[in-house]
Amino acid sequence: MILDQIKYIAPELSLLCFALLVILVDLFIANKRTLAVLAVAGALVSAFFVLMLWNGQTAEAFYLTIAIDQFGLFFKLLILTATTLVILASSGYVSKFERFQGEFYALLMLSAVGLMLLVSAINLITIFVALELSSISLYVLVSFLKDKKSSEAGLKYLILGSVASAVLLYGMALVFGLTGTTCLTCIADYIKGMPAASLLGEPALLVGLVLVIAGFGFKIASVPFQMWVPDVYEGAPTPVTAYLSVASKAAGFAVIARILLTAFGVPDWLHNDWAMIIAVLAAVTMTVGNVTALLQTNIKRMLGYSSIAQAGYLMVGLAAMGMASQVDGNVRSGLVFFLLSYTLTNLGAFIAIIAISNKINSDEIDDYTGMGKRAPLLAVALTICMVSLTGLPPTAGLIAKIYIFSGAVDQGLLWLVIIAVINSCISAFYYFKVIKVMWMGEPASADKVTSSWPEWLAIALCCIPVIIIGVLPGAFIALTQSASVLFGI
Repeated sequence: MILDQIKYIAPELSLLCFALLVILVDLFIANKRTLAVLAVAGALVSAFFVLMLWNGQTAEAFYLTIAIDQFGLFFKLLILTATTLVILASSGYVSKFERFQGEFYALLMLSAVGLMLLVSAINLITIFVALELSSISLYVLVSFLKDKKSSEAGLKYLILGSVASAVLLYGMALVFGLTGTTCLTCIADYIKGMPAASLLGEPALLVGLVLVIAGFGFKIASVPFQMWVPDVYEGAPTPVTAYLSVASKAAGFAVIARILLTAFGVPDWLHNDWAMIIAVLAAVTMTVGNVTALLQTNIKRMLGYSSIAQAGYLMVGLAAMGMASQVDGNVRSGLVFFLLSYTLTNLGAFIAIIAISNKINSDEIDDYTGMGKRAPLLAVALTICMVSLTGLPPTAGLIAKIYIFSGAVDQGLLWLVIIAVINSCISAFYYFKVIKVMWMGEPASADKVTSSWPEWLAIALCCIPVIIIGVLPGAFIALTQSASVLFGI
């Protein structure tokens, strides 16, 4: 029986095998570029197995610990896409730690394995194990440069991440203690059978829910759990920062959506209550992220605070999902569509930054002055991504914001959408500051900034879809609507 279900975790197993193969091959070859080829091949093979499972049906495996549904499969593809693009973008950057390229690629793949398990887990124990598998790999990757900033970032991420894990685990323990099960659908069945008076008479269950939200609040970088973001983003190797900003965040939103909708989606007053908590946190998160980003002079720190603000926009979609009926797939697909748009856009921005900063050895925004003359194509790519992050046409960012905000308005969250629109206007100031210095300033040097073909390929795979989605979003909306099917809902 168990052997028949191995096919359901074939994507994770294949990627794990390739990660081990990268470590093994690293011992015997001198040409380290082969490792990047192996890593990309591993991601592609894993994606092939994911597509083989994409048949429109839902299933559970391994005694209700793993769910096979369109929602989880979509996020697995998104994580694999981010992993592949980051590996391509790292082709020049890995010279900073040339002796440890094998370990770098292997840890990146192991983190992806954990995130892929996380987005399909439907058991609290499986969720926690998958989360720790991805987190431990990321703790090491953040400190991979071994200089002062990188080591400090790694230590801060480790300490705060451990505290968040403890909070999450305590919340899970409370939920388990009061329901007697760790299975999400079983928890939902238990809560359905409880009268409202009984549920209100056991506040520990509600405290457990709040602690679970707090634990994942660290993962998605929402206020007040965002304090690690700017220092970690600045100190980590830029490819790792790119990976953290998209893959980790996408998986975090996927798993918290699954937990809240599956286990705590009923009764109505309960999901309305947690939705309102998230709505308030969304308003605070996007405001803190955008206002603080205005003050930044380092582009990685600026994008770190931008990432906090984007988490606030995503939480608007999460709050709308809580307010909506469980069968409202349009609201759910709005969150999925925004995550697709954000992943491509933010990765494109970071890959362009990797290509530029690796040549000028600086992450200061002022040092990007005149980059339109030194590296016009890279400047165009970064401009497209900044415009998309602002939410302006003709980019994916505009469609994503319209989609997710309209869903929130339909669910009675007009006040939150007004705050989100105001914040989008604020964000234009710091996004366009980067565009201004690149195109309107005089460069400090006439030397051209060049890039390798893997970096160009990664940039093209991000920026071209950003424009296509902005102009012709229909097919992508249909994809995200099909990807919003959750097991048991």
